[in-house]
Amino acid sequence: MEHINAYLEYHRTVGDTVGDDVMSPQEYERYKREVLPERIANRFYTGWRIEGGIDCKLVGPETICHCQHRYKQHKTDYKTDVRPIPVPCNVCKCKAYTYVPTIGSQPARCTCKHVSSEHDLDLKCRKCGCRELKIPMTCGCGNASYLHHTFVETKEERREKGLPVGQDVPYAAMGGLTGFSSLAQGYMRFDPSGARELTPQQLSEQNRYDEIFGPQVSRPPIKGKGKNKP
Repeated sequence: MEHINAYLEYHRTVGDTVGDDVMSPQEYERYKREVLPERIANRFYTGWRIEGGIDCKLVGPETICHCQHRYKQHKTDYKTDVRPIPVPCNVCKCKAYTYVPTIGSQPARCTCKHVSSEHDLDLKCRKCGCRELKIPMTCGCGNASYLHHTFVETKEERREKGLPVGQDVPYAAMGGLTGFSSLAQGYMRFDPSGARELTPQQLSEQNRYDEIFGPQVSRPPIKGKGKNKP
């Protein structure tokens, strides 16, 4: 188990940046000394939102781009003054990471009825005459998906907006993830990047009923819904 944990730690730290060859212990230590300080200082926070709205989706290392490659397969360890920040793919000719919403595990469809993988990198459909990827599906925030855009921000830019930046971590391509709550959609997140923040009283109640590792406590019944199960 110790060796498995060590390999998982290695894989999360190195990511897909050095190919399939496993580094020697000496190379790995040198990699951490040279790369990790720059990675932490220049981390990109990536997500999907409507202008002026909440962060409806926070992108993680496994989140798929329009080019069908994962965020961790894009270039994320570098410093740039270019805005918007480009996050090009290391595998294909994609010039910038672009999040595409899904319905569960299935890709959402464009108004032309074709999915994003049937559109090229310029968003033109290969199946019909559609010249853009326009997904009409309604986001949890109440707005159409095509009104949203992918954003890439630095730590300083997020702090200026009062948005969470989390702790400094050595792992590659963490994107917008700053904690377990980052995995939830924006309208369900109780932090500054989500729909609203909990008051101290609400937070106390939330901890009382949602303690993960402590004793399980039954929730009180919701009016009109009968008694909840534990």
